[in-house]
Amino acid sequence: MDWLDALILGIVQGLTEYLPVSSSGHIEIFKQILGIDLPGDENLQFSVMVHAATVLSTIVVLWPRFSGLCKSFFTFKRDANFYYVCKILLSCIPIAIVGFCFKDFVESFFGNGLLVVGICLCVTAGLLLFAHLSDRRLSGATGKEKLVPASAGHDITWLDAFIIGCAQAVAVLPGLSRSGTTIATGILLGDRRDQIASFSFLMVIIPILGEALLDVKDIIGEGVSAAIGTGPLIIGFFSAFIVGCAACSWMINLVKRGKLVWFALYCVVMGIICILW
Repeated sequence: MDWLDALILGIVQGLTEYLPVSSSGHIEIFKQILGIDLPGDENLQFSVMVHAATVLSTIVVLWPRFSGLCKSFFTFKRDANFYYVCKILLSCIPIAIVGFCFKDFVESFFGNGLLVVGICLCVTAGLLLFAHLSDRRLSGATGKEKLVPASAGHDITWLDAFIIGCAQAVAVLPGLSRSGTTIATGILLGDRRDQIASFSFLMVIIPILGEALLDVKDIIGEGVSAAIGTGPLIIGFFSAFIVGCAACSWMINLVKRGKLVWFALYCVVMGIICILW
């Protein structure tokens, strides 16, 4: 992998990690377009770097919220922030089960062409469309559809957190957007749009860090050398981080405004292209 490949894949990872279009699916698409076929060692190293970058961008963008949650949780304050973190931990249980019990099965779907990616992108489009339709209501006076305010709905409950966590576990498949699936699930459950985006981004921090630590353990345990090179790794990290910061802020505002239906159109078009490819 050269520096230009690392830059492109870093930008793709940073952008699509937050937008509801599937980062794993688009990484596979761009590998096909660029003709990149990374060996296992290089793929592992690059994946650790760009995922660490997106976690860092989430923390930076949501720092006021993140720092308050950490302070309450680690001091056992037992306030709303403490129980919010507990809901995040509850949402991580399904993906932890998938990661420990079905890791090899899930990884078998990667690197085998774009058919699965295309099908999962179409599923993502369907979820976003259903969420959009459920988030609209008729205004009896004019007969026109009116978007429900972002503050409408209820706070994320314990059951909602677990169901959203199950959606996140299913979204490990390439092409099935994690952010799109979890946000759409929260909207379908009637959760407030001004809460669900930040919950979706915060809940992924623990699984990504956990996977990254396991990958680092494998790298150290197997004595893997820096096969890619320091330059491409640094370029991939910073491109994913900078673009990730912008995409995270943008996506939070888009969810509040209920503008996800356009991503459904994009996903179905890209899904059809991938299937035909």
